[in-house]
Amino acid sequence: MIVLPVFLKLAFLGAIIASFSSGIMGSYVVIKRISSITGSISHSILGGIGFFEYLNYKYDIPWLDPMLGAVIAALISAFLIGYVHLNFKQKEDAVIAIIWSCGMAIGVIFLTLVPYKEATCTHFLFGDIFTTGKVDILILSILAVFIVALTILFYRKFLIICFDEKGAYLQKIPIKTFYFLLLAMISISIVLLVKIIGIILIIALLTIPATIANFFTYRLPIMMIIAVILSILFNTIGISFSYIFSWPPGATIAIVVSIFYIFALLIKKLLYRME
Repeated sequence: MIVLPVFLKLAFLGAIIASFSSGIMGSYVVIKRISSITGSISHSILGGIGFFEYLNYKYDIPWLDPMLGAVIAALISAFLIGYVHLNFKQKEDAVIAIIWSCGMAIGVIFLTLVPYKEATCTHFLFGDIFTTGKVDILILSILAVFIVALTILFYRKFLIICFDEKGAYLQKIPIKTFYFLLLAMISISIVLLVKIIGIILIIALLTIPATIANFFTYRLPIMMIIAVILSILFNTIGISFSYIFSWPPGATIAIVVSIFYIFALLIKKLLYRME
């Protein structure tokens, strides 16, 4: 009987928990076609991480956890992008680029002001699932339950907003409220994935499982289920290879995701030719 180290068990558990929120929210990202918005939010959170790390170092405030800074930065970025999307859509691309680059720049500057934080910067940029602790598991679980519960509660409203905004308007659904709520949920999912795969590689784990699922079904509930299963599979394989070969876990998971995407694309083309 193989006995896994505690840190490896926690890594697998954390990845499985995060897979539920990433698979569900990733499906919304794919059908709504907002991957560029997601990429901007994911990169901007480095600003919140770096700022909170600096405040913690400068004023010795232990509760200023960098992940709290990540959540705040993600929500602010989501609100700004959502506001521009709903009111000034022609300027959306510029705002996405500004938030993307500015958030990264702010994070790098603040982290350079904190001694011996180079490793921390790398840790958040590329992820380190092997440092997952019991507190991290608790936080991941609470946020994942929060996202799943809201998805179930407002499923029909999110569905209408993603596929038919005009229909949502005619049904008197508060489009802006639920669009901001959806972006907030995506932002939280992004923060959940930071520890697993890192800021730079988040977009792969958030969108590719859902994209593969979309190859074979157009029904959103089935797409979400498949995306969650694929996320768990990719994370499990990536973490296993990372542990066996001493590879960086985030990069390994990203490679696994990319390989499976290529296979899925080939299978889809093969099935299309057979029809």
